Amino acid sequence: MDLGLSGRAALVTGGASGIGAATALALAREGCDVTIVDREAGGPLAAIESLGRRALGVQADVRDPERADQVVHEVRARFGRLDVLVCSAGITADAPSWRMTGPQWDEVLAVNLTGTWNYNRAVVGAFREQHGGRIVNLASINGLRGKFGQANYAASKAGVIAMSKTLARELGRYDVRVNVVAPGLVSTPMTEGLPAEVIEAALKESALGRPCATEACADAIVFLCSDAARHITGAVLRVDGGQYM
Repeated sequence: MDLGLSGRAALVTGGASGIGAATALALAREGCDVTIVDREAGGPLAAIESLGRRALGVQADVRDPERADQVVHEVRARFGRLDVLVCSAGITADAPSWRMTGPQWDEVLAVNLTGTWNYNRAVVGAFREQHGGRIVNLASINGLRGKFGQANYAASKAGVIAMSKTLARELGRYDVRVNVVAPGLVSTPMTEGLPAEVIEAALKESALGRPCATEACADAIVFLCSDAARHITGAVLRVDGGQYM
């Protein structure tokens, strides 16, 4: 199936590892030139270029709104266009509410919610002007249901969902689609350090009984970016193996 992504340009935040890296590669396989934004250098840039696509790596902190504007300008100057934004940058700093510190709360909200907002806001002008664009923001099933020890993370991801639905309403008239992917337990560097009992509990919740591979999340994201999802906006697609039903 032709997903209608060949020749387009995509920007992926948090693209140096995990879901972001898998998504950057998946978009390149569908014919996109890809920019990776991350605090760390590296990521699948060489792999993207090996697929015959152009790749750009940008070191940036998503919490910086001025830098977001600069990055979007740089991408459009380099590739001559920008069609797809995927925001996957995110962190955790878990603690029960009675132990959670102000800095833990602030940092998670700043990266996960404000960082996502910064790049959504930065592309809105271009997407409205060209009358087209696809945005997929990464949330979590814990933004839908809450999770012990994750008041900050759950709040940030619930905010991403509400923000995305609002932008979908605002931008639909410009043929800009905004959707959300909400994963459950995913095998990423961020989850590698989780206690064994936490992973076991998550797997017991899952109807499929296994963690999600980053590639499975990437496939869902690419679908929402594609022409196959041309009449889908404001949606929250759970990629959780039936962990939250």
